Parts: sequence; C-alpha cells; structure tokens
Amino acid sequence: MAEQATLFIIKPDAIQRGIVGAVFSKIEPLGLEIIGAKVTPVSRALAEEHYKHIRSKAFFNETVEYLEGKRHGISSVLAFVLWGPDAIERLRRVTGATHPEQAEPTTIRGAFGRMKTEGLMENVVHASSDPIEAQREIQLWFQPSELLRPAGSSSAGAQR
Repeated sequence: MAEQATLFIIKPDAIQRGIVGAVFSKIEPLGLEIIGAKVTPVSRALAEEHYKHIRSKAFFNETVEYLEGKRHGISSVLAFVLWGPDAIERLRRVTGATHPEQAEPTTIRGAFGRMKTEGLMENVVHASSDPIEAQREIQLWFQPSELLRPAGSSSAGAQR
C-alpha cells in the first residue's frame, strides 16, 4: 500500500445544510492523517481551473458556479489534504459515485447528495480521482507551507 496524499473538499451545499460533521464522520474511520485543512473562498478562476477537465461540457458553468457557492450563498469551502495508505482509492470508495442517485446509500454522496428539482446536482464533496489529479489539485488549492508534510511536487499553488 502506497502512502499518498489526496484532496478532499466539502462543498458549499454541505456547509449551507449544516452537515459538515456528518460528512466528516464518514471519512474519520479511514484513519487518514489531515496534513492540510482550511476554509477558503472559491474564486471563479480557481473553480474554472479545478474543473478544467469538463470545460467543454454543457454543465461547466453551472458546476463552476456551484463550487463558487453562487447557488447556495456560501462563498467558501472546507478543503483538506489527507495522507495515508491508498488514500485516494479508499477516500473515493467512501465518497461514492459522482451522481448522488448512482451512489451507494452508505457513501457520502449516497447519504447526503441530491438532485434538485431544477436539475442541479448537489454531490456534497470532491475527492481526487487519481494520483496525477491529486497532485494537480493539491497544488491548486494549497501552498506547500500550508501542509504538514510534502504532498508531491513542491511547486506553489495557484492564486485565489
């Protein structure tokens, strides 16, 4: 089992709904070390860079606005860097499928995610999909000085 870092974000809908503790209680049993944590505002530029892999999709703008907090009146997220054996895969298992209606009921998205009547998907959290994305995302959201240990490359994070 490889020791690795992964990004975990609790999104604005979870903060607005007051379910941050319930969400976090689902990842605590993994025993992953928190090596970075902060409440951080999400600018349009940061959200666009985070979701650049879906830029060509019809739902790109809606997804960016969701992470920015425009749909929930919450302009910040809780961002964590978690470290431990097979952290990415283990966290993804607990997080569940991206679409809440396809996620197992015991996962974070299955338990707390929802589809709004206007078609907006609220999936509560983000978890890095693989080691390359984890490194890119950690560098985007955190400066090296904000981490208790190096989490990959030491290049600086993007401007917020």
